[in-house]
Amino acid sequence: MEDSEEEELLNLSLSVPADRERKRKGKTTRESGVCVSVTRNTYEGCEGKIFRLLQMREQMLRQDQRRKDENNGLPLIHLLLTTATSVDETNLDASLENLTDLYQTVSLTGDSVQRVVAYFADGLVAKLLTKKSPFYDMVMEEPTSDEEFLAFTDLYRVSPYYQFAHFTANQAILEAFEKEEQKNNKSLHVIDFDVSYGFQWPSLIQSLSEKATSNNRISLRITGFGKNMKELQETESRLVSFSKGFHNLVFEFQGLLRGSRVINLRKKKNETVAVNLVSYLNTLSCFMKVSDTLGFVHSLNPSIVVLVEQEGGRCSRTFLSRFTDSLHYFAAMFDSLDDCLPLESAERLRIEKKLLGKEIKSMLNYDVDGVGDCPKYERMETWKLRMENHGFGGMKISSKSMIQAKLLLKMRTNYCPLQFEEDGGGGGGFRVSERDEGRAISLGWQNRFLLTVSAWQPL
Repeated sequence: MEDSEEEELLNLSLSVPADRERKRKGKTTRESGVCVSVTRNTYEGCEGKIFRLLQMREQMLRQDQRRKDENNGLPLIHLLLTTATSVDETNLDASLENLTDLYQTVSLTGDSVQRVVAYFADGLVAKLLTKKSPFYDMVMEEPTSDEEFLAFTDLYRVSPYYQFAHFTANQAILEAFEKEEQKNNKSLHVIDFDVSYGFQWPSLIQSLSEKATSNNRISLRITGFGKNMKELQETESRLVSFSKGFHNLVFEFQGLLRGSRVINLRKKKNETVAVNLVSYLNTLSCFMKVSDTLGFVHSLNPSIVVLVEQEGGRCSRTFLSRFTDSLHYFAAMFDSLDDCLPLESAERLRIEKKLLGKEIKSMLNYDVDGVGDCPKYERMETWKLRMENHGFGGMKISSKSMIQAKLLLKMRTNYCPLQFEEDGGGGGGFRVSERDEGRAISLGWQNRFLLTVSAWQPL
């Protein structure tokens, strides 16, 4: 969308209800908390539709049961895409009418299509409003840090999504450590660019402790980057407490704020250095930051770099292409949750509302203030080319990693048959696929790849 079109769209704002005034035709009009830079007649038509839209949204949020008109997935998706086009073309009248129709059809407790469309509809509503609007915050309601943590914990527990990424990455790191055992002084240093809650590392701590003895203790040091000091301190406390149960392992954690660059990594002599890039590079706001990060990683000369990224489509530069790619990805995620949790599950609602729904709305509105921080879900081939262009070569993923991934899915899959494929072909339910001649493993849902793990080393 051009800058002029964005400015025209963002002229629509909802101001405080106390601000009531009306000016002549062609001037800015304010009444009942709505401010629209349009003519008087157009304003009067849109005002009622805006409040009808918000009313329908409130009714949808209070809906406790499935909508009666189920099995209407394709018409619902078609209406959503039509609405997105109207929003992109700044057709306010059509956008409001379509969004009102959507809210009458979707439900947060309905089938997976109804649920995912509800959050995309919210994202489109927010895109019609400015951040100054009191209704913008209502639609874009942010979960508290505790709510987000609980939702993340739920998803980690019930779905193979994050566990697949973490266990596969840890297996590759463990094998890199074992390969250098004769020269690394039993020392492993993991540099994690997004340590989040630290959920990845207990399994690695346990695996290393099984290799250690009282006479040959293993040292594990994790340098983790996090969003804020509170999260880092909680992560450190959690991991240190867990590691105390393994007496033959020496554990150390160093927390650093994300974006820190001039740091003392205190690299020990001959230690095995592993860089962990799990769903991190796609959050960087521009390709220059990705390039700088990969250049910095290359300068560390690590023994292994583990890259884990969500699978997307083409590099999306327009709103509609980004919208379509996001819809494909999240539709698969929502559908997969039906295999993990019953429809009436409070955990499922929390995961979708506090985690996935938040991400959907953020992705559709990342550019409200002209800021480019938005996850970019791209194809494995795009990341492969990017890594190769920055001096990295792909490493074979071991057969043990594939076996481990299959066992994980067998334990975590409830209803749908598993598929294990060499070339990433179609299948039902969760599936794990070996790709790029064994240099990558992907987790998929039906015909859609969700997540890909690959290992790299500097050339």
